[in-house]
Amino acid sequence: MTAAINTDILVLGLGPAGACAAMQAAQQGCRVIAVDRKRIAGQPVQCAEFVPAMIGIDVPDRTTAVAQPIRAMVTTVEDDLPDLMPDFPGHMLDRAAFDAALVDRAMAAGADCRLNTRVRELTPDGVAVTTDGARIQAQVLIGADGPRSIAGRAIGSINTELVETRQITVPLLEPHEATDIFLATDVVGGYGWLFPKGRTANLGAGVDPTFRHRLKEIVRKIHRSLVANGRVGPAVLRLTGGPIPVGGMLMPRGAVGGRLVLLTGDAAGLANPVTGAGIAAAIHSGKLAGESAASHLAGCATAADDYEDELTMIYQPALDRAVRRRVELRDLYRAGRVPSRAMLRRGWIAYPEYWAR
Repeated sequence: MTAAINTDILVLGLGPAGACAAMQAAQQGCRVIAVDRKRIAGQPVQCAEFVPAMIGIDVPDRTTAVAQPIRAMVTTVEDDLPDLMPDFPGHMLDRAAFDAALVDRAMAAGADCRLNTRVRELTPDGVAVTTDGARIQAQVLIGADGPRSIAGRAIGSINTELVETRQITVPLLEPHEATDIFLATDVVGGYGWLFPKGRTANLGAGVDPTFRHRLKEIVRKIHRSLVANGRVGPAVLRLTGGPIPVGGMLMPRGAVGGRLVLLTGDAAGLANPVTGAGIAAAIHSGKLAGESAASHLAGCATAADDYEDELTMIYQPALDRAVRRRVELRDLYRAGRVPSRAMLRRGWIAYPEYWAR
């Protein structure tokens, strides 16, 4: 049997949440190993790549990681005229460059970051076994391994509510500085989008998993419409997709074999259940998880409780509202009814109805 590798903290996943957790813990003097199944940090990209402007303070290298600014949001409900939200600042990222820069910062802080390394199981005593047979034994485990987290499963915090997404990258024919949102009854449990990235754009949709068989045609329909309107080209430059957790925040802490487990980012269910946005929450919660893990190792008996309390205070109100709006629409579909335009507007952040009680 392969000898166990001992460390203070093991981080599962090296997306924004995991890289920030690893960096924060390493900066506080902890021995950190962070693993990710990807061969190259951030690739392949499985993200629409938009973040709100406030995240700018966390972008490690704006010259390479930011593809273009976003200044507004345009929302179209069915075939109605578009509604403009003029003050909606943000950035379109180059996620591959963004993630790679975060991993570089974690490594510079002293974290041992291991790409092309996948944890296939956590044993009952909390030892992480990788696909190459290595056994990593850590005092604290940080689950930053996405919506189907191994660490989350080990402590019984499982994302059971997901949407499935499909996204293509297409040529953008005219400069555009707004995110376009398409709400329609045939995009069940989600929405369509066009997010510009300079000379290209990310075009996609997310739906309730029950309707995943419609995803290809939904995206194709949006693409055809935008081609006909002269906004994008017919070529498909890249295809991606994946699940997004939409059930709200999970219990973000637990234990396996007496070892503390903290969940962060999508593993903790912090993606917004309506918009799917999760990068900002991943970065912030990752940093908090790294700090809390280091505090726990330094002898702070309330570190895990404090971590849960902090996440609850920051994220729970917004997530609860988003869950309510999503469930309102979901229950209509499950009852065999089609939501009205008013209900679609109530379910989206650009409209005052969303924010009403």
